[in-house]
Amino acid sequence: MTAPARGRLSSTAAPLALTMGDPAGIGPELIVRAWRNGAPPFIAICDPCLLDAPMIEIDADTGLSCVHDVYTRALPVLSGLRLAAPAIPGHPDPANAPAVIAAIETAVRLAQSGAVSAIVTSPISKAVLKAAGFPHPGHTEFLAALTGTSGGEVMMLAGPDLRVVLATVHLPLRRAIETLDTDTIIRTGRITAAALARDFAIASPRIAVAGLNPHAGEAGHLGSEEADIVAPAIAALRAEGIDATGPHPPDTLFTATARARYDAALCLYHDQGLIPLKTLDVANSVNVTLGLPIVRTSPDHGTAFDIAGRGIADPSSLIAALRLAATMAARRQS
Repeated sequence: MTAPARGRLSSTAAPLALTMGDPAGIGPELIVRAWRNGAPPFIAICDPCLLDAPMIEIDADTGLSCVHDVYTRALPVLSGLRLAAPAIPGHPDPANAPAVIAAIETAVRLAQSGAVSAIVTSPISKAVLKAAGFPHPGHTEFLAALTGTSGGEVMMLAGPDLRVVLATVHLPLRRAIETLDTDTIIRTGRITAAALARDFAIASPRIAVAGLNPHAGEAGHLGSEEADIVAPAIAALRAEGIDATGPHPPDTLFTATARARYDAALCLYHDQGLIPLKTLDVANSVNVTLGLPIVRTSPDHGTAFDIAGRGIADPSSLIAALRLAATMAARRQS
């Protein structure tokens, strides 16, 4: 085995924490591939039986300072997490949902204590967790609940050429339109502007706000939401000193020329932002939760049960998520 190159975290920085995600998905194999391919130093929160690599188990109670020392020769794994049932690639089992949830809870607890500098979460199956009684729509909402910031979280997808944030997230489209209001757009814009300045080192963030309807409503001929809901939010953000523009027609907002004019696009529903982001570069895009007291990123893909266990999953997005988490953590600590 070729030893992985050291990551970019300094030898004195706390390591990252990387959760296993659904054990029947591609998360565990990507953990190994990220370690082998020079990701910044992390400790895996995972049942060791899922990881095909030289490993060393580390007890959180004795401190995680040794992660940097062992990282080039063994994959650091937090001791204690075990599955309730054997994991079969491609065949998720609700019996393992408690271990999936425990991994996330442990990562958050370590981040809150400062034992790790940030958390990176491997993909979970919302359907599997829901079948086990999990009450949250997804990772983002669960993390907000764990950190006491429910209602203050914002989902960002960040790629090499585009960042998008979402005013509404995991809702059916009809419900997303029904719930969209001016206050939600204002809150999303505020959190985004603050995060761009703090976590992305953009001194004067520019936010482009998308319209909801074709041609951004065509002056009311194709819908009134732009005038009634979106424009007042933009005016309020601008009154607070935030460089927000729009509402922009969604069909031209993501061209190369348009992207050069803003640092993040504020989109009004899930697919409005994620379709262009993933079309441009799904392999190197990262899910970032803004508005939390801790740094959290995640790869921009799902559990991929259809290819789990075949050794063909692409680790690019996970490596990008680890690197972005390390960069954001360093900026918060500087």
